[in-house]
Amino acid sequence: MVDTQDIKQIDAFPAERQTFFLRGPAGQLECVSDVPEPEEERPATMVICHPHALHGGTMHNKVVTIMERSMRELGLRTIRFNFRGAGESGGEHDEGYGETDDLFAVIEWVRQCRPNDDLWLGGFSFGAFITLRAAQNLKLGQLISIAPPVDRFEFSELQHPECPWVVIQGDEDEVVCLEDVVCWLEKVKPEPELLVMEQAGHFFHRRLMDLRGLLKNGVRPNLPEKLTR
Repeated sequence: MVDTQDIKQIDAFPAERQTFFLRGPAGQLECVSDVPEPEEERPATMVICHPHALHGGTMHNKVVTIMERSMRELGLRTIRFNFRGAGESGGEHDEGYGETDDLFAVIEWVRQCRPNDDLWLGGFSFGAFITLRAAQNLKLGQLISIAPPVDRFEFSELQHPECPWVVIQGDEDEVVCLEDVVCWLEKVKPEPELLVMEQAGHFFHRRLMDLRGLLKNGVRPNLPEKLTR
């Protein structure tokens, strides 16, 4: 494990796919960034959060990587990272509190590197809880929540962020009950856009390409204009 003080913080968003470490509040944060094709580039960067580390969640989760691919194909820069205690990130799982601090550390780095970009957030399962917690105090261009575990964490205490918000839920999710998600969203004002995928479980097995299309279509109206060259 690398000592946090020994990490030389990179001061520019990498120009191609790269794995690197950032200084986090509990130790190093393992990150992977990527960039869109030049002709598709838009002034926006998306930070993506993974499922619960104690249940095997990492930034390499397939739902996380399909979300990353979808946003990059739309022209966004992307960065995903391992929460504390996952992969090569330092620290230990902290029930969402420390993980929110981890996310803020990554966001701070993004803002330093790309100060003029719109900031987008996306999270899957536990990551959906963390991104919504963070979104309460951020100016965002878009929030995406996939399979938010509303019966496991205090979603009821969180408000609608001041940005477009899309929630995606499978109707055959064996971990997160669709009815619970619907009941929660009915109490959120204004109500976010809920996109229900039929015959989809929690991990969207055999439905990842359909999820890719749903993601892209769901956020397309909120994309900033492509950069002119």
